[in-house]
Amino acid sequence: MAVVHQPSEQESPAYPPHGGPHELRKNSLGLISVTFMVISAAAPLTGVAGAVPIAFLLGNGTGVPATFLFMTLIMLAFSVGYVAMSRHVRNAGAFYAYAARGLGGCWGGATAMVALVAYNALQFGLIGLLGGVSAGVFGGFGLDMPWWVYSLVAVLLVGILGYRQVDLSAKVLVLLVLLEYLIVLLVDFAILGSGGASGLSMNLFDMSAISSGSFTVAVLFCLGSFMGFEATTIYAEEARDPDVTIPRATYLSVLLIGIFFVFTTWLMVAGVGAAELIPTLQGLQDPTSFFFELAGRYVGGPVPAIAGVLLVSSLFAALSAFHNYIARYSYVAGREGLLPAAFGRTHSTHQSPHVGSVAQSIGALIVLAVFAGLGLDPVLNMFTWISQIGVLGVLGMMSITSLAVVAFFRRHAEASLFTAWVMPVMSGLIMAVLFVYIFFNFGDLTGTQGGTLGIVLPSLIPLAAVVGWLLASRLRAANPKAFAVMGASRT
Repeated sequence: MAVVHQPSEQESPAYPPHGGPHELRKNSLGLISVTFMVISAAAPLTGVAGAVPIAFLLGNGTGVPATFLFMTLIMLAFSVGYVAMSRHVRNAGAFYAYAARGLGGCWGGATAMVALVAYNALQFGLIGLLGGVSAGVFGGFGLDMPWWVYSLVAVLLVGILGYRQVDLSAKVLVLLVLLEYLIVLLVDFAILGSGGASGLSMNLFDMSAISSGSFTVAVLFCLGSFMGFEATTIYAEEARDPDVTIPRATYLSVLLIGIFFVFTTWLMVAGVGAAELIPTLQGLQDPTSFFFELAGRYVGGPVPAIAGVLLVSSLFAALSAFHNYIARYSYVAGREGLLPAAFGRTHSTHQSPHVGSVAQSIGALIVLAVFAGLGLDPVLNMFTWISQIGVLGVLGMMSITSLAVVAFFRRHAEASLFTAWVMPVMSGLIMAVLFVYIFFNFGDLTGTQGGTLGIVLPSLIPLAAVVGWLLASRLRAANPKAFAVMGASRT
């Protein structure tokens, strides 16, 4: 596919004047709000309780803290070009906008449809995980209900928040994420203060630890803990002083997520001792109870039970964050001619992308009804099968965005070799390799090997890209002026 030349921001036909009836709510989000809305998608407590024990067990064991450090550096490398381009392209379409301005409208269309499939997949998967976790947590308090009831309540609450003003969602998410950090750090410092099971060794960061076990599996699980950090640019049209807020929020999100997981995984290893880490995990009926075992051992009292409740709120925060992403991508796709125009309208009072929000909620209810009706497991099936589609899609979009950054700065703006070439190329190649690996090993990663699901599910991502490319081609034929300004700045 050839890279299509796009006119620069100055050459592009202008959008209608800002301040119209169907724009997002301006100046409604500050640095803290944007940062925490993004971190909420990464779901810190969900990562600690869910992804990390599996990374220990199936990945490289005591090398996980170093693997998180490695992934933090990779995400920072990606952020260099991503942030630089955010100063030139301010559009709620994020990955879509960058692809459109850097590589051309057809690439933008392909990326927009991949984004909708990927973020919906992450959302649908988390709905199942929340239902399964909630049934276990609240069942311990004597509140026994089917998992899908909890999922249904979450979908409805998230839909209400998404329908209203974005700053209402932000206030809820900031509170929930702060509580997540607080409970994990309480356990962390309890381990730190006690010196752990056999001392606080720092040799976890040497090469022997990194190369032990499966480094690739560890990378994949660690990567999932960063998922969503890239969405700072989605709020560019609603942020106060976006030229300052969005870059700072991006770097701050990566550093907060990365440092938190490096610190926490190091202390989780110290909590049982490096030599006993794998035997301890193998001895647990459910490896995801590892963090709660540490909480009971080092803090005790009501902390493990509180952590269980906060795990549910962590998942709810992630659901709300991804719902906001999907609603905004739908809004941009409608506004710029890829989807029906109704998606490009905002609520007359809340100035929220309410059509996309409602459509996403309806889709979530349908998927929930299918999995519940077929009696499938909310975690092993709904979460594991569907969420990996989202990880695959985000990796693909990050690869395309890295290429778009290089192409954009070659044509439209001056930037250093480091910013416009070295960092985007390096991070883009790494993301592309991971994309290919997950695509061809999807069945092994999700337990769908040997069946059609292992082929059909990952194929949804390239299929979405083809559909988006065709929609953009149709727009080019029907409305060349609209095609010319796909992804252009809106602030």
